[in-house]
Amino acid sequence: METILITTITITSITGILAFLLTLADRTINNYGEIKITINDEKEYIVEGGSSLLSSLMEQQIFIPSACGGKGTCGYCKVKVLEGGGPVLPTETPFLTQDELKQNVRLSCQCKVKQELKIQIPEELFNVKEYEATVESIEDMTSVIKKLRLRLKEGEEINFKPGQYIQLKAPIYKGNDEEVYRAYSIASPPTQKNYIDLIIGYVPDGIVTTYVHKFLKEGDTVYLNGPYGDFCYQKDSDREMIMVAVGTGMAPILSILHYLKENNINRKSTFYFGAKTPEDLFLLDELKDFEEILYDFKFIPTLSRITKEHNWTGEKGRVNTVLEKYILDGENKEAYLCGNPPMIDTVVSVLQKIGIKEELIYFDKF
Repeated sequence: METILITTITITSITGILAFLLTLADRTINNYGEIKITINDEKEYIVEGGSSLLSSLMEQQIFIPSACGGKGTCGYCKVKVLEGGGPVLPTETPFLTQDELKQNVRLSCQCKVKQELKIQIPEELFNVKEYEATVESIEDMTSVIKKLRLRLKEGEEINFKPGQYIQLKAPIYKGNDEEVYRAYSIASPPTQKNYIDLIIGYVPDGIVTTYVHKFLKEGDTVYLNGPYGDFCYQKDSDREMIMVAVGTGMAPILSILHYLKENNINRKSTFYFGAKTPEDLFLLDELKDFEEILYDFKFIPTLSRITKEHNWTGEKGRVNTVLEKYILDGENKEAYLCGNPPMIDTVVSVLQKIGIKEELIYFDKF
């Protein structure tokens, strides 16, 4: 017994010493000092070296999209690193196309700031801000989907395009030992600049979804940054709009519908929404109101797991099969899609087969 105790103490001591030495080495050997980052050949920032480019930019209040919190698993945080980035890492290559590699595109979460850097980012990212907000309301849409209204601090406004998203931060909580950001589409109208609505589904073991569904309460303070995204309503068009979503993918479509309503836009539009059972449908009253108010708008839900007990008289099957039934050709049409990658890929294939051009199919995969 005494031998086991001595061995345990010895191993613990050695582990502690090694941890101390590693920390000391990181602070001394890897002390890169202050480093200059030049952005778009005009803006210069001085940062402490050694951190990732993503976190270094965030410290300067420059927010790059990153749905995985900087773990290198989402591929969102792309920037052009023109000088000083070092070699592309194996952790980056799965997310970069050959064209992107030729254009010096990197994942900013994997690129370390070790020497002077010259980078390029989209100009609109300079308009991305971090906001403090209060949880004004939390509503259950289904057993696994909640709708949040987040009211910004007095005097603050967020300007976004219908279809864009923000990143919501989950703080440290029981079972989670780090602050993490995740991306969620804005469901509210862009004219309402002092609050945003989010529709968030529960994902088992999801850090932010667990925070929202099991810890967040009305009156709590939250932090978010944005807006982000190229997926948004195309103003300069009079084409018929085909909108497709599943689950929480309804959020950006709602924002687009609000925009059509508030601006009295007369465009024919149809929203095809896929779910499993009637219990998975939500906001039906609001969508009915859109049908009554908007110019030539129809909402067509379709359910894929129907039994006789459901007494469902609407469309049945996956959303792609319903599209094939209703849309006979792609003439003068454009599409807005939001949902999981398999759904998006299948629907894109269907739409292209009926003649809708690839450049007229806008989508947001999550």
